[in-house]
Amino acid sequence: MEQHADVSHRSLSAARRTGIDLGLTDLFITSEGIKSGNPRHLKRYEAKLAYLQRRLAKKQKGSNNRNKLRQKVARRHAKIADCRRDAIHKATRTLVNENQVLCVESLNITGMIKNRSLAKAISDAGWGEFLRQLDYKAEWAGRQLVKVSQWLPSSKMCHGCGHKVEKLPLSQRHWHCASCGQAIDRDINAARNIRTAGLAGLACGATGAGAAA
Repeated sequence: MEQHADVSHRSLSAARRTGIDLGLTDLFITSEGIKSGNPRHLKRYEAKLAYLQRRLAKKQKGSNNRNKLRQKVARRHAKIADCRRDAIHKATRTLVNENQVLCVESLNITGMIKNRSLAKAISDAGWGEFLRQLDYKAEWAGRQLVKVSQWLPSSKMCHGCGHKVEKLPLSQRHWHCASCGQAIDRDINAARNIRTAGLAGLACGATGAGAAA
């Protein structure tokens, strides 16, 4: 997160109006090219948690040993949740402090976690908590949080010229625009398209925290 220190020194148009793309390799990516990284809190403690859960499953129901293990499992889950919440608090506070306008996608996270191959990673990243904190902190600080449609083809559309590719597998993180030849970082490109759509929404009168573009 060290790169955030440079954001406040950029131009007003770039540094104070940002687009934010949520990801799994990085929790969030900004239109200025800042990538947050992803602590992967659940993965960090997963082996120990699985060990405790296996032991718990073998204990007799109602026994003191089972109750003790159940409490250990609960404490481990609480530690993971606290670490995730603390990291998200710091990230959202930085974003709100450094930007007047924040543009994000209006994601259907409940629907997305029904995808079994992505559910654990999305839950571990804490997208829902990230958006919740960004929403109320933007309101408290008098910032504008603009939510753009989740159907915006933010990853598939070249930010430079608007050319759209038909298919872009999730595993493909970089591509070249066939129209303008620009080398594209999938996540940064998405964040820039989100910012463009969000600012367009503001220009059309969709102002205020939580406004939809």
